[in-house]
Amino acid sequence: MTSYSYPFGVDVIKELLPHRHPFLMLDEVIACTPHESIRAMKYVNADEPHFQGHFPGNPVMPGVLIIEAMAQAGGVLSHISNGDLEPKPLYFLARIEDARFRRPVVPGEQLEIQVDADNVKRGMWWYRCEASVEGQLVASATIICAPGGD
Repeated sequence: MTSYSYPFGVDVIKELLPHRHPFLMLDEVIACTPHESIRAMKYVNADEPHFQGHFPGNPVMPGVLIIEAMAQAGGVLSHISNGDLEPKPLYFLARIEDARFRRPVVPGEQLEIQVDADNVKRGMWWYRCEASVEGQLVASATIICAPGGD
């Protein structure tokens, strides 16, 4: 089983996830307890392509990308928890429940993502997710991901 040293950055995240720029939504994993929880960071930059149209003159990170960042953090947790399972499963977003957005996230902010594994059944993961900026909750959701692809 692979052992990880925290924090780790994009190079290690890319070993665990298939996502690449511009759709890789995580910059750093701060801490992880396999099968339990993960804390990750997304550093929101003004040069990200979605800010050109969302919204000109008033850039706001789209809520769906906050959800995606939380799902990607869950994917990292799942891969770390599964160790060196081969072939490595590809996890797909299966369901989002109770998503709540409390305030916009703007360029220059650091989005801290906390994901707690709530349940694992038949390879599907239920995650309780929260995203915050400077300790202030900005979004939360329950996210379910399932392995797929061959």
